[in-house]
Amino acid sequence: MNTSGKHSILSLAALLLCFSGWTQAFAQEHRDLEPEARQLMVLANQARAAAGVPPLRWDNALAEAALKHTLRMAAEGPIAHQYPGELNVSERAGFTGAHFDLIEENVAVGPTPAEIHDEWMHSKGHRENMLNPAVDSVGIAVVASRGVLYATADYSHGVQALTQAQVESRVSELIQGAGVKVVADRRLARAACLMDNGMPGSADTRQPTFVMRWEGSDLNHLPKQLVDRIASRPFTAAAVGSCDAHGDQGTFTSYRVAVLLY
Repeated sequence: MNTSGKHSILSLAALLLCFSGWTQAFAQEHRDLEPEARQLMVLANQARAAAGVPPLRWDNALAEAALKHTLRMAAEGPIAHQYPGELNVSERAGFTGAHFDLIEENVAVGPTPAEIHDEWMHSKGHRENMLNPAVDSVGIAVVASRGVLYATADYSHGVQALTQAQVESRVSELIQGAGVKVVADRRLARAACLMDNGMPGSADTRQPTFVMRWEGSDLNHLPKQLVDRIASRPFTAAAVGSCDAHGDQGTFTSYRVAVLLY
């Protein structure tokens, strides 16, 4: 009687059972503890309120980036901000879809969220990160492993993700608020945005009196140089165009804009 096939099936079943038990044990040891993560945010906002700083809002993309790093810390044992072959904090956050122009990170290992928070509050650099008035968003992950909690908090100054048309619309509103009419045709301004200097077009194209190009994440205010130029003389019209940022912004969110004044 040939029993080799039966033995193979039994061996495979035993292997799958063993693997299933191992994965369940791994999942139990490396648990993502969202309530504990939220507790750390509550404690952070209490500390910020005591310091007269606005509260942080939860950012799911930052939390996802924090979790990836926290799982790595739990696997490695000794905590660190970056391990060999791992993306840095801005790359991790950008990869998960966060938009920001400033990012900071706290990491820790401790027995409870309260004691981790206390560690951060008594460490100058960690405390400054947590209470920094320039950050407004946070994503936190806590993972249980080896009988302790591993924690990562990623703080950022969030930047709204805008389309080309939305960027142009926002800047146009600021230009019109300064008393200059914005023309509807954006083609020339968009072409100028792609250039570092000079103007596109042929000799018969109406040339602007002043051209301003800049890159940044703050679209709530016009650059001072542009504001001063508008105030210096009466302009009859302006054209606004946006394009991809030229500089090496990495994962930081930045917009490039060109304004043509006539």
